[in-house]
Amino acid sequence: MTDPPAVATADAVATACADSYARIVAALIRVTGDWTLAEDCAQEALALALERWPGDGVPANPGGWLMTVARNRALDVLRRASVERRKLHELALLTLADPESSAVGREAATGEEIVDDRLRLVFTCCHPALSLDARVALTLRVVCGVPTADIARALLVSESTMTRRLTRAKTRITSAGIPYRVPTGPMLAERLPGVLAVLYLLFTRGYDADGEPAFADEAIRLARLLVRLMPDQPEVAALLALFLLQHSRRDARRDADGNLLTLDRQDRARWDHAAIAEAVDLLARARPAGPYALQARIAACHATAASAAATDWPAIARAYDDLARIQPSPVIGLNRAVAHGFAHGPAAGLALLAEARAGGALDGYPPAVAAEAELTARQGDRERAAALFRRAAAMCRAESERRALLDRAADLST
Repeated sequence: MTDPPAVATADAVATACADSYARIVAALIRVTGDWTLAEDCAQEALALALERWPGDGVPANPGGWLMTVARNRALDVLRRASVERRKLHELALLTLADPESSAVGREAATGEEIVDDRLRLVFTCCHPALSLDARVALTLRVVCGVPTADIARALLVSESTMTRRLTRAKTRITSAGIPYRVPTGPMLAERLPGVLAVLYLLFTRGYDADGEPAFADEAIRLARLLVRLMPDQPEVAALLALFLLQHSRRDARRDADGNLLTLDRQDRARWDHAAIAEAVDLLARARPAGPYALQARIAACHATAASAAATDWPAIARAYDDLARIQPSPVIGLNRAVAHGFAHGPAAGLALLAEARAGGALDGYPPAVAAEAELTARQGDRERAAALFRRAAAMCRAESERRALLDRAADLST
């Protein structure tokens, strides 16, 4: 049996990691220029927390405690390596003060550049001198703090291969002299799509059924910084709008027992309507409509409908048609099929679903099976739909999603 204090301590460390890991790593990289040292010191601080907090108690400011431990560890390493005094002096200035008022968390505008360590870190991880795979892996590891083994599993390579890939990426940053800063002028616009994709990954990791909510909060915070930095870029405003619309439902996504609720079963009074209003206002800037603007407009159709029955499915289907033209992918094709199924009938949806599945790209993908199940149920074949929902549940890794699909199958079997 697991010791309850140990569980509470592990939870506290996990929460502190989500809140502070990227801030600590980014601040140490800025001062030392050593990516490996920064990550190692942050990890050692987490390990020490697991060792000490069960006996000493969780500190009032867990993130500040971790920052202090990581800073002191870096100081020790740098002293032993006889690094120049300037770096030691700058590192010593990193304090455990409230991140919102300290050198670690403060945001300030200087000309066209917003000074924020984590934003610098995102732009550096997304530098075009790195391969796309390296950018994704480095961002997941350094910004999101995802374990190397988990990244390797997600990208279908061995852990040793992923370790070497991350090492090469960090070495490339150093050897190529990739600047640790937010670019300005034309370079900023060129680098923007990669950064938006990274923030989208970060938000998704936090908003997934069993994700860490702090990651979604961090993505929203960084997206707000980008909106301030690039107010005339429509896709920046659109991405923030998309995040706000999705996150507005966070408190209504589960019932009292923790089970996931589909949109039609959620209590819309519990949605964050201030966030929805802010997102709708942001969408007014997002013209012409790029891929994030189209996704945000789809989300807005759901968020602004008075009820599930009042959802404007024809508008959603048209938006997915546009999205499929400018950013075709099997997953977009899947969502387009569902939208047309609700807008124009299940037969139309199933026909488009068959097109999206051609070539096998969606084989083994639980949402594709669940979509077929929902459209089949709408056609009236409850028995086959229930079987499909059970098949989708068996393919799910997230326990909450698996339970939701099994509950749907049970509803159809009664």
